[in-house]
Amino acid sequence: MRGICKSFGRVQVLQGVDLTLNAGEVCALVGENGAGKSTLIKILAGVHRDHRGLISLCGEEVRFTGPADALARGIAVIYQELALVPHLSVAENIFLGREPRHRWGTCDRRSRQRAAADLLRGRLGLELDVSRRVVDLPIGAQQLVEVARALCRAARILVMDEPTSALSEAETRRLFAVIRQLRNSGVGVIYISHRLEEIYAIADRITVLRDGRCLGSWPSDALPPGQLVQLMVGRRIEQLFPQRKPCSRTELLRVDGLWLRNRAGDGWTLRDVSLHLRAGEIVGLAGLIGSGASELLGAIFGRFHTPDHGRLLLEGRPLRWPTPREALQHGLVLLTNDRQTSGLVRPMSVLHNLSLATLARCTRAGWISNRREYELCCSTVERLRLRPPSLRAPVTALSGGNQQKVLLGRWLLTDPRVLLLDEPTRGVDVASKADIYQLLCELTAAGLGVLLITSELGELLGLADRILVLHRGRVAAHFERDQATPEAVLHAAMGGLQRSEEAGSTA
Repeated sequence: MRGICKSFGRVQVLQGVDLTLNAGEVCALVGENGAGKSTLIKILAGVHRDHRGLISLCGEEVRFTGPADALARGIAVIYQELALVPHLSVAENIFLGREPRHRWGTCDRRSRQRAAADLLRGRLGLELDVSRRVVDLPIGAQQLVEVARALCRAARILVMDEPTSALSEAETRRLFAVIRQLRNSGVGVIYISHRLEEIYAIADRITVLRDGRCLGSWPSDALPPGQLVQLMVGRRIEQLFPQRKPCSRTELLRVDGLWLRNRAGDGWTLRDVSLHLRAGEIVGLAGLIGSGASELLGAIFGRFHTPDHGRLLLEGRPLRWPTPREALQHGLVLLTNDRQTSGLVRPMSVLHNLSLATLARCTRAGWISNRREYELCCSTVERLRLRPPSLRAPVTALSGGNQQKVLLGRWLLTDPRVLLLDEPTRGVDVASKADIYQLLCELTAAGLGVLLITSELGELLGLADRILVLHRGRVAAHFERDQATPEAVLHAAMGGLQRSEEAGSTA
């Protein structure tokens, strides 16, 4: 790609960007949210056609007429926001648009099921019922299905935009093994990630974008992490995880003996889970996909049916299991792990997404005051260093990291006491992560409590005062900050440590 330029209205998103990808190479494309990475790959995928600049594929100049044209020429893209059809099965999603056929033209469902299962097992090492609907799978499993769909198309160029954002450490290693196989077979891979350790683990070369311009391309072993971060953000970030004062001994939240059935009602998602959270404390929840961590936060917030057993106490007082409305009234807020389907209201503006949970403070006699709504949101925009083109702009015009800040801002406007955060930095660049970490430091210093789920072990160990590890719906281990190591947490998450009486009591 040479001299790629792209504008949206008066906003120049890409300014003369160059990108080269060789056969049998993994090229990491990095930059802050809003640097232009997603726009660049959408041009490569044929989504945006009204751009300037040249695209050359295997020495031949091309101009794609649309995504189907790019796909036919061997370019497959796995976007950060999954493009699966939720109410179709796993097998139907993998082979969507290229279903195996009987000789008389009808769909060969049996062959499709078998081929999908073989692909997931053989290429990704994943045992999954391919007849299940995608909507019934956890977000991490959905991401692996998206990877499988791209693999089955025998692409020459594979673009991966944050492919590990919902994967565990073990699943990430499995995906990296697949990428290395593809590289060895001559496939070129463009890998987009904000996780520096992943970039250096898998990339042969690193290309850096900042503010819509390409700053250059370097072999990965010639670009130290500190220099890479400075290139991406234009400034040094001295300390990613800020120092925090010890938390108080005042208990904010307690869960005792929680049992929660699964959706089908024929098994348990959570089994006898207990924990407590103190004011000013961050408690990390670790576990693999299916561990029950996300369901635990959802149960506290009232996303599911009433738990079968267990008590919830807020500041020492028993509280019946709430609905989401009641949870908000008690100062409990939940940031979900999928901002597109269960967080943002996509047709709405940045302003309306921010004010959605606090409209009562902007209304008089049933009418919304636009002035009050605007004034309410302005201070939060400054606090979060959120820089939208306009508060009236659609929230979809923002980068992924800024969309995540909008969701955080929405809940902070409610003046919460307990933050239930499920992957708060997923798809967020290094500088925005540092902003969010600093914000958590300020909030806990003010006495808020945080229950935090993150699939990034470094983030978990850097932020949490205590860590609870869940395995198949049970608390498998409990670590104080000075006891936790990556090896110990992973060992427990994979079932290596069984829940002890000590873990159950101290949790």
